[in-house]
Amino acid sequence: MQQLSTPSITQNQQNPPPSQLDRITELAGDLAGQFELVPLLERVLGHAAALLGCVSGSISIVHETEGYYRKEVDQGVGCREGQTFPLTEGLTGQIVKTRGTVILDRYASVPMGHIDSNDPRWGSAVIGVPITWAGTIIGTFAIFSDGPGRVFSPGDASLVELFANHAAIAIMNSRLHQAAAAKAGEAAIASERERAVQEVHEIIGRSLGSLLLHLDRADKATPGGSPSIQHIDSARVLAHEALFETRRTVLGLGPSSLADRSLEEAVRQELDRVSANDPMDVTLLVTGKPHELAHAVAHQLFMIIQEAVANAVAHACATACRVGIFYDTAGITAVVEDNGRGFEGRESTDLKGSRLGLHGMAARAHYLRGELHVESTLGWGTSIRAQVPYSSNGNASRERWKVLVACTQPLLRAGLVRLLETSEPSVQVLGEFGTLEDLTESVSLLQPDMIVLDEHLLSRYAEARVTNADTVERPVVAVVDHFADELLAAAASSGVRGFLSLSSTPAEVARVVVAAARGDALLDGAVFTRLTESRAADTGEAISLTARELEVRDLLAEGLADKQIATRLAISVKTVEKHVSAMLRKTGARNRTMLVGLQHQGQAIANSR
Repeated sequence: MQQLSTPSITQNQQNPPPSQLDRITELAGDLAGQFELVPLLERVLGHAAALLGCVSGSISIVHETEGYYRKEVDQGVGCREGQTFPLTEGLTGQIVKTRGTVILDRYASVPMGHIDSNDPRWGSAVIGVPITWAGTIIGTFAIFSDGPGRVFSPGDASLVELFANHAAIAIMNSRLHQAAAAKAGEAAIASERERAVQEVHEIIGRSLGSLLLHLDRADKATPGGSPSIQHIDSARVLAHEALFETRRTVLGLGPSSLADRSLEEAVRQELDRVSANDPMDVTLLVTGKPHELAHAVAHQLFMIIQEAVANAVAHACATACRVGIFYDTAGITAVVEDNGRGFEGRESTDLKGSRLGLHGMAARAHYLRGELHVESTLGWGTSIRAQVPYSSNGNASRERWKVLVACTQPLLRAGLVRLLETSEPSVQVLGEFGTLEDLTESVSLLQPDMIVLDEHLLSRYAEARVTNADTVERPVVAVVDHFADELLAAAASSGVRGFLSLSSTPAEVARVVVAAARGDALLDGAVFTRLTESRAADTGEAISLTARELEVRDLLAEGLADKQIATRLAISVKTVEKHVSAMLRKTGARNRTMLVGLQHQGQAIANSR
């Protein structure tokens, strides 16, 4: 094996023969004004192979920080185009490891290669070249000889390196074009949103103006000294504030509390207002080097702190409340602690029941790709901690999952839409439909990220997908009323990622939908029990799990991802995956959903004894 860590310019590359010049000139023409990645890479690969007198080769896209690569195009190789592989495998893995050009006399020497030993290229020579941009490996370029008799030279490698540079240009051009197209789409959406906001502003503004007019008339018609005058004055002030805030919203300025102020200044002003109207003792602590915050981060964190302090005043009956804002290398943390009455249950991620204020705070934290932790002890107070990471450019994530809701019952459909719109800011409901025809047409036009269906449309939608040859896999959440085993089995085989029942709480609706959008599976308690009854009855035997496996299973039941579990238990993600695999093997569960369901069923059986 030859390794060429530094590309060399050979005499052939400096003065290429006319046929090579023709190929390079033709390739330059191909690249001009073209942005579709796969056709571009196919042309680059075809020209390179033809110049070397070969017909086989491949180009892969490398994601080095994530540890994998994708086989983007290949010609005559047949090694699973479009699939992804870890960077520890194949010729690409060897190129990334050596960080330079690799020449092999036989592909068979590649560790963990992807070509079958019966393939003629198994014994053929191969050149592997990294595709780099700004010092980073973004892909690999491979050319195979047509038989075992061919041996590649350094001059051949230099020619492939030249075409690898063309491939790098094609990849970056395509990415820049995609980014520009995405920005153009965002600009169009922003323009439409601005138009809608303007219309809403006009309606609300007119209503508030009329309200102020009637308040003035009521004030003039009220006898002097009447107790009603004080209430009229208060209503007038509130109406003026509402009109002012509406105008600020339409201008994109956000809450006036943050106008020309830092987050700490806005929070301090809010605490001063609270202490002026309530005898509660409030304090603010800020530590770390302040980080410049995007408007979305500052706004959502301020709303979390404002809601938490309001809860301490209105519900906790607290006499003291401490607010902390902490900056560190990973992000910003906001903590609100009170010495109020507290409530039962300490677990931060389980915001069940009627505490929609807590769930609203959790949704805001999730919108910023952060986490909300709540700890409360009855009679001793409550602590709320919101942790939000910094992004590479200081901006909060604006990702919103696009959802279609389809239910035959108008009341159920409207309720789901309302719950998602009011309790989950990371979800955008694109539309609501009552018929299968409207749904299938809207899926084709709107391209949603996921769908929420009732049981009446579920099976028919699966059939319609096959009829329409819809190959796009979208997560589906099913709303079921009667928990028939046949229905649940059919739904699971159709790729349903979550189940809701008619008894699901608003918090459960939001959690199940968000989990499905992320690619996870989550069911509410009633569906869990029904889905796993038969499995628990069939096993009937004690299953021995280690203490660490039980800890991992409990965190899975909370809906945490592997990375979150690893952080919570101070172990690696790989270790978490090993524990999950071991539990699946021991219990016979087919997936994580069934594994957690077996836990719920076991608890139910234990409680009944």
